Amino acid sequence: METEESKEAVLPADGSALILVGVQRDYLPGGSMAVSGGDAIVPALNRYLDLFRQLHLPIFATRAWRPADHGSFLAQGGKWPPHCVADTTGAEFAPGLDLPPDVRVISKATRPHEDAYSGFSGTDLDRQLRGLGVHSLYVGGLATDYCVLMTVLDALDREFRVYLLQDAVRPLNLHPDDGARAVQRMEEEGALLLDFSALAA
Repeated sequence: METEESKEAVLPADGSALILVGVQRDYLPGGSMAVSGGDAIVPALNRYLDLFRQLHLPIFATRAWRPADHGSFLAQGGKWPPHCVADTTGAEFAPGLDLPPDVRVISKATRPHEDAYSGFSGTDLDRQLRGLGVHSLYVGGLATDYCVLMTVLDALDREFRVYLLQDAVRPLNLHPDDGARAVQRMEEEGALLLDFSALAA
């Protein structure tokens, strides 16, 4: 049974930040790298966005922002079709995602030979979080088994407390159970699993 103390431990407070990972059109149904059910996380994320706005806590949105000749694309010998190319429709944040005007956007994989699954890779995300006194991260987005996984692992390596928003992630699942294995790994490394019902109770 959840105690008042354990409930308070998961509630966002001073030192908390919300991080939305890769919630971009190309990862939604119909996109070039579509995640099955990827659009279903938008309403879930909007609930977290509303909560963090009400609490006046920082909100970050990471995005892939790749050049057209990015090394991860098939034409350059990579493994992926072109996706999230900078300044294209596919790189836009998901329709209906209620990002506030003061959201802090973190762009990654911005150079042809620089790949990045983690929001910390080649960006100033860590510096911004430290500058705001953040120690606890609430992380949701796409995809569980790639960009979410690597962002969470990098955050744990940097000794942030990390809550994985289970109701606001979906896996790519190139192989069956990739998403489930990713969640298991994050939990084993120290991430705490959370969904909005625990905060709304």
